[in-house]
Amino acid sequence: HVQLVESGGGSVQTGGSLRLSCAVSEDTSGPYCMGWFRQAPGKGREGVATVAPSGKTYYADSVKGRFTIAQDKAKATLYLEMDSLQVEDTAMYYCAAGDPLDLVWYRADEYANWGQGTQVTVS
Repeated sequence: HVQLVESGGGSVQTGGSLRLSCAVSEDTSGPYCMGWFRQAPGKGREGVATVAPSGKTYYADSVKGRFTIAQDKAKATLYLEMDSLQVEDTAMYYCAAGDPLDLVWYRADEYANWGQGTQVTVS
């Protein structure tokens, strides 16, 4: 079981930057794929970025070159650095942890552990 707590959301102007953090506490059942998802009002939960236990990263096409996922295992923290933010990036952002075996990184239903979310608003 993994407990995840996001922080760092807020309001920013178009073109601005934010860094989201996710504090991770887990038992010994890892390792996990660690990902960021987002959900805008009236839309489904969308995969943004994931980092596998190997360190390999995956990004949605809409954020490639603008967002960077990183994991500091010593601090047990997952980050999402978001640059050049656009209005379309407005959403609730969630941190998630999933079993890496055969995981399809962008599918929310394959992640068993979720944080409570942090709101990002771009205007």
